[in-house]
Amino acid sequence: MTGRGVGLLLAAAALIMAGFRYGYPDLAVLGAAGTVAVVCAVAFALWRPRLGVERVADPDRVARGEPARMTLTVRNTSRLRAANLVASDRCGGGAVPVPLLRLRPGRDTTVEYPVPTRRRGVVPVGPLRVTRGDPLGLVTLARTYGGIAQVWVHPRIHLLRVVPAGMTRSLDGRIDKVPQGTITFDTLREYVIGDEMRRVHWRSSAKVGELMVREQLDTSEPTIVVLLDDRAGAHPEVRDGVAESFEAACEAAASIVAAAVREDLPVSLHLVTGVAGGPFLDVLTEATLATGDLEATLRRVRAQRLGDTLIFLTGPGGRGDLGAVSGLRGPYAVVMAGLFGDRDGAPVSAGDGLIVIEAADGAEFAAAWDGVRGW
Repeated sequence: MTGRGVGLLLAAAALIMAGFRYGYPDLAVLGAAGTVAVVCAVAFALWRPRLGVERVADPDRVARGEPARMTLTVRNTSRLRAANLVASDRCGGGAVPVPLLRLRPGRDTTVEYPVPTRRRGVVPVGPLRVTRGDPLGLVTLARTYGGIAQVWVHPRIHLLRVVPAGMTRSLDGRIDKVPQGTITFDTLREYVIGDEMRRVHWRSSAKVGELMVREQLDTSEPTIVVLLDDRAGAHPEVRDGVAESFEAACEAAASIVAAAVREDLPVSLHLVTGVAGGPFLDVLTEATLATGDLEATLRRVRAQRLGDTLIFLTGPGGRGDLGAVSGLRGPYAVVMAGLFGDRDGAPVSAGDGLIVIEAADGAEFAAAWDGVRGW
């Protein structure tokens, strides 16, 4: 009920009461007419137009700052004319007006608008909010149509020209760099056409009665482990709901993952506050600051020995934890730490064997990464 409708309803009630009380039928007739107008307005607004809504995001996954557009198509599937409709589509934290006035039955209208990609995260788009009112402006009724589409705004990816070489411990105790890994026996399987005859294990074949082939495994292939510190305490400086140090850490993690995939190297992504599941870029898009136990995470990473190169990415609040991270130098041949948003702090002295990169953002981290000579 609009202000005009409320005023008319109160005036109609007053006129009816005055007409019956003081014997003025004309006043009662005017009050009854106002009441009928309000009832008709309610009935008019309650009619629900049938609308079909379709959304297409192009693309639905973009890097932070890259353009993305949403195409919205609204079709009138009802038989009656849907007049006086005002619609808006929710996009992120704002609303986009959609012109639907006098949309004829069977017709459709299409609207394109940009999706905000200034911040990393999942941007919800929809549902469509349609407001219908009566011609006199006494009543308005809003309904929602269609579902919610999502646009994934990934962290920026900076080009890393250098990737860690694999580390393997040889029989004499030395630790050597093995850029391409080494091959060792894993298991036996039946021979299939195309297998090399030099891989046939003749002794096992004689016992089984069929040709058996040795399966070999690359045990020392370079394996990168990225540990993202998503604790709220590690990124204490938050402005307008955004911790710039955490955004830089997410960009660094995305850049490392992209570089490893480009070089066809095994890589895994882990969060301090929980388990990361799904595509790595989607995990980084959904990552938010929370409470977590770094000590428990480091114990788990130490026990599992997930790879040979560990990269820990943290913010100003994680400076004091670099000493504990350097303790992983035994299970992991290379341990690196990326410290973001704390360039004015004292120089890091976290222990022997720990490589530390201090950077203000992801681009500066990428430049410093390519200059590392301690892989």
